[in-house]
Amino acid sequence: MSPSRAAGREEAGPVNEWARELARRLAGEVRCREPLDRYTSFRIGGPADVFVSPRSVEDIVVVQEMARAAGVPVTIIGGGSNLLVADAGIRGVVVRVGRGLSRVLWDGPRVQVDAGAPLPLLAKEAARRGLSGLEFAGGIPGTVGGALVMNAGAHDGCMAHVVRRVLVVTETGRTAELDGAAMEFAYRASRLQRDKGLVAVRAWLELVPGDPDLVQAKMRAYLEKRRRTQPLGTKNAGSIFKNPPGDFAGRLLEAAGCKGMAQGDAVVSPLHANFIINRGSASAADVRRLIDRMRSRVQAEFDTELELEVGLLGFT
Repeated sequence: MSPSRAAGREEAGPVNEWARELARRLAGEVRCREPLDRYTSFRIGGPADVFVSPRSVEDIVVVQEMARAAGVPVTIIGGGSNLLVADAGIRGVVVRVGRGLSRVLWDGPRVQVDAGAPLPLLAKEAARRGLSGLEFAGGIPGTVGGALVMNAGAHDGCMAHVVRRVLVVTETGRTAELDGAAMEFAYRASRLQRDKGLVAVRAWLELVPGDPDLVQAKMRAYLEKRRRTQPLGTKNAGSIFKNPPGDFAGRLLEAAGCKGMAQGDAVVSPLHANFIINRGSASAADVRRLIDRMRSRVQAEFDTELELEVGLLGFT
């Protein structure tokens, strides 16, 4: 690869030697000072010092090895559908696991899927094949890797129910396999959240054979409910807060009068109080302040502290 691949765009400025060397060793693309707003569903976020689009597991191994040797922090993102990136961006190297790692191999009810594969497309293909277990995921945006990190779920289903093992790259550049138990799945959480040095690159799922018509009908029903109750087609990052035990964050936020609250161009959805919409030019600071106001209202009204579900990146 030509070292010029590391520059990305001319306006990115001088490229440091570490990024040039990284570009020489990777099959994927390396850019410097790459704006991250285009990679998040909020369409918010400043630049990454170094941005990598890997094309293979080996690319991620090289990034981990080189970053550790140089003391460069590594941040992993997928589809960016549940993230808020700071206006100042992210220091170090940001690795976006996406199209270059999106292969899917079917073997009856078992499927091997790379972490960059889109989760909704995987779910819809499973339904078409009459394989049950991913109906909940038909309307969840993002990648398989992101779904593994947060144990994505809906309608009483989640990734923990179908994942059998996961291939990860460690912070030293080694590969290892974790079974379902070792992934330590919990409500909207997994070991990958707690052990930031692990990068999920592939998963093996086990689904249940069923009637294609019934599986697809179930998925359509879930999608229709999502269309009725969530602000689809807007710039948002999904649920802002996790549901507290025995309750729903959306109910508490609505009861606390949060619907329609605004901070700059960030506004709480009038359809669902647990969603924030970027009306066009909201900053990360706007969204962060609005999140704090929402949380404070629920705390004051119900003595309940809501826990964030959306991931915050680049904030100090």
